[in-house]
Order: sequence, then structure tokens, then C-alpha cells
Amino acid sequence: MSCGNPHATDCSKVLDQMFTYLDGELGEPELHLVREHLEECAPCMTEHDVDQVVKKLIHRAAGGDLAPDELRERIVLQITELSRVGTTTTVNQVRLELG
Repeated sequence: MSCGNPHATDCSKVLDQMFTYLDGELGEPELHLVREHLEECAPCMTEHDVDQVVKKLIHRAAGGDLAPDELRERIVLQITELSRVGTTTTVNQVRLELG
């Protein structure tokens, strides 16, 4: 995915690192590059917000337990597929898909 605007760090690289970023597991310089990118790229920031909501929903539904790898992979795949077809992924769409 790309927003079509030039960035120091490509959108696809940022999106590939999004869950690692949200988990606080990125080190420097990647952490700085992702933060910088999110400040200037609205589509990636939207994806960040959706991913953050997904993580919160999983955390709440699991009662604090970690989500099974299979569930996480299914969610990531679904978000990736929606992004590829050019669909604007909204928080409500993700909630509906998670049922």
C-alpha cells in the first residue's frame, strides 16, 4: 500500500512494522522513522488507529490474555486484504468482521 506521496520511509514498510510498533518492540532508528512517517501520512495513521483498536478489542475479549497466533494472523490477513482492494477500513468494519 502506498498513499502516493513520497516519504523517507515507504508506506508498506511502516504498515509491515505496525504491530511491532504498537507493541513497543521497535528499536531505533525504526521507531523514529515510523513515528515520523505517521505524522505526515494520513492513510497510515488511519491504519495505525484501526490496528490499535483491534489490539484493544482482542485484549478486552481475552481478559488480558494474549490472543492466539491464529486469531492475530486472521485479523492481520483480513485488514491486509481490505487495504489491497482499496477499501477504506473503518473501526466499525473491523468490529463487524470480528463479530
